Amino acid sequence: MANEVFDRSVADYHRTDNVDAPCVNPYEKGSLEAIFYDKNWVDAVQWHLEDIIRDPEIDPREALELKRRIDRSNQVRTDMVEDIDTWFRDQYKDVATLPEATINTESPAWALDRLSILALKIWHMREQAERTDASEEHIAKSRAKLTVLLEQREDLTSAIDTLLEDIAAGRKYMKVYRQMKLYNDPATNPVLYAKKK
Repeated sequence: MANEVFDRSVADYHRTDNVDAPCVNPYEKGSLEAIFYDKNWVDAVQWHLEDIIRDPEIDPREALELKRRIDRSNQVRTDMVEDIDTWFRDQYKDVATLPEATINTESPAWALDRLSILALKIWHMREQAERTDASEEHIAKSRAKLTVLLEQREDLTSAIDTLLEDIAAGRKYMKVYRQMKLYNDPATNPVLYAKKK
């Protein structure tokens, strides 16, 4: 289900291909599909902001504002991932954890975050593989990379499914660790708190 939602969000974003276009979520508010759609939309906008800021002729003032916008977007993205993990933790709160249960190296939501980014990589690599204004070498390399990305998505999807099955069966347990981005907090970023003195 996640891949279908992510692919729909990516396709919908590219109808306008505009970082300022409003997100019109087609899914029922509060549903997991709606949460995934919103998450991928944030990823799509940030992806394209990263493209824009790499223009070598960009005005430095515009670049600074874009950098700050990317930082804000990254914080939103992180908060959304943590909210998704909270959703999963609530889903499985009544599961009896087996004595031999282990924790996974990454949570379900952070794995889904990578799956969301993969949807964007696949879209853009397919775009490169289908270009008519590029060399045959470029197109061949893009097709080869697209094949790898599609395999990677299959593997990651399977791993996420297995992780969720293991959590549901009590073989794995999860914790939600909040990201502690010190540079975003005026109380922990030395450049920011030094200005208050």
